[in-house]
Amino acid sequence: MLALVFLMAQAPAPPSPRTANPERPTVATHAYTVAPGYAELEQGARAFGLNGLGEGTAWDVNLKIGVRPGVQLGLFGAGYLRTGAGSGVGDVGLSLKASRVISPRASIALVPAMTLPSGDAGRGLGAGRTLGSLAGVLSADLAEGFHFDANAGPVGIGAGRPQWFTSLGLAHEGVGPAAMAFELFDFTAGAAGPRQRGFLAALMVTVAEWVVVDGGGVRGLVGGTPDQLFVGMTTNLGRIFK
Repeated sequence: MLALVFLMAQAPAPPSPRTANPERPTVATHAYTVAPGYAELEQGARAFGLNGLGEGTAWDVNLKIGVRPGVQLGLFGAGYLRTGAGSGVGDVGLSLKASRVISPRASIALVPAMTLPSGDAGRGLGAGRTLGSLAGVLSADLAEGFHFDANAGPVGIGAGRPQWFTSLGLAHEGVGPAAMAFELFDFTAGAAGPRQRGFLAALMVTVAEWVVVDGGGVRGLVGGTPDQLFVGMTTNLGRIFK
């Protein structure tokens, strides 16, 4: 899975390599990568459920490492997950994002990923098998401070019939340190899970150049999609190698 990388050119760099550029809080991602040699840690807590937000809680982490210009390694997973059947560590995974500039205002990326069955499937903490995904990403800066992200690709590869994931996201730079993000996402039904569709809205606040906090929620739009409330933080950890 991780060998399927074709787009190796450099994505647009943020104003400084220490500037945090969160992929969260959306379900999808943008097409940009962490600067080479730098690391960025995303983490967040969420409460979720089909019939109430008390049904489950999770602490999710994503460590992003810039490998070379336009290439980023991600180590992600549920550091803690609680469901009605139990609690513990969830599945963890690896991703590799390869990005390419296609115009002064737009970039594309390819993001293969896989998750490992580290969570106890019998207690609802994991899938019980290794699963793969492959997302194509388009990111574009629009007029009046708006930004657009689109993701599409198969997920749940390895469980039988894959699911198809699609998302459309719109963000606005807001006023001062505050920005807003909105996303409409959809998963088709497949062997790894039921049909899901939801709408996400979040507020993001830049506390410092290298720290961004976020908070918001997800409203399920079809049966089988859990509602969510979440808070999180993205921290650029600085250079970890040359």
